[in-house]
Amino acid sequence: MTRLTGGALRLTVFVGENDTWRHRPLYSEIVHRAHAAGLAGASVFRGVEGFGASSLIHTSRLLSLSEDLPVAVVIVDTPERVEAFLPQLDELVTDGLVVLDECRVLGRTRRGSGADGDGDGVGGADGGAGGRRGGRPDDSGMKGKNSL
Repeated sequence: MTRLTGGALRLTVFVGENDTWRHRPLYSEIVHRAHAAGLAGASVFRGVEGFGASSLIHTSRLLSLSEDLPVAVVIVDTPERVEAFLPQLDELVTDGLVVLDECRVLGRTRRGSGADGDGDGVGGADGGAGGRRGGRPDDSGMKGKNSL
């Protein structure tokens, strides 16, 4: 498991849902290669509607019956690890868009962790006062309400 905080790179790969690599969905191949490369994590998001270089709009609306919806694969890790992974993307992505953004990782929470004090979740042992990083109290004004 890679523990990641501070400065990082977010790699976003936009492809079509029907794009494949050797009879396997391209987005799945990217995720499995990212995992094999030891990257901190990868997620796939399916778009509801979009268009790319072809200018053809793909949509999930029933009347359009498009099956080739846009898909975004998002990977966040250290700049060194992401840069080392880019040659694999060059091999895989021939028709898509690859975007790199600098970002800052504030924290991460494993499923089933947090308040149990395992030290790995926001609001846990290193979450600080009020469940916020850095020991600052929660001044959002949303106490007792359903908020994110």
